[in-house]
Amino acid sequence: MIAQLRGTVIGLGPTAAVIEVGGFGVRALCGPNTTAELRVGQPATLATSLVVREDSLTLYGFGSDEERDCFELLQTATGVGPKLAQAALAVFTPDDLREAIVTENLVALCRVPGVGRKGAQRIVIELKDKVNALAVGTRIATPEPGVAEPGWREQVSQGLQGLGWSAKDAEAACDRVEPQAAEPGASVAVLMRAALRTLAR
Repeated sequence: MIAQLRGTVIGLGPTAAVIEVGGFGVRALCGPNTTAELRVGQPATLATSLVVREDSLTLYGFGSDEERDCFELLQTATGVGPKLAQAALAVFTPDDLREAIVTENLVALCRVPGVGRKGAQRIVIELKDKVNALAVGTRIATPEPGVAEPGWREQVSQGLQGLGWSAKDAEAACDRVEPQAAEPGASVAVLMRAALRTLAR
């Protein structure tokens, strides 16, 4: 099991990062909230989870141990695979996800792309007693304070498309959150979650 990557970011896209470790470039699939906090040429540390399938080995990267643990826990629910678990962590912070499950907030859980009411009910039934066992983790990739960078729109749009939304829907969501981009603390990750909330209405 590969639990963590630490090295220099040598490649970055809306849904993946390549980290150079000991001369090797290791590719990890990441949610848009995580990739938004990384910079090519800068050192980075990612908590990771290796998903083993009959025909593939896929490494997923996260900004904290807690996000990684939530990702792994979500996949223990019936019908939840890596892509859906990653989408859930693009919509919710681990604390918000835990609260939605414990309080049986089906409306909130249905904001996740690909989760309907029945799927939300299964997640609550199967994970409600398990979710509080997750330890509170330390953030590894910490977003910098301040307003969003000039390229935030492209990052948010590509991240939404990586989660399955159409280019048209992604651009419309960016239009709706654009006024927030000039506000203090409006990082790409914050704008991504705001855009996802508008799409889930």
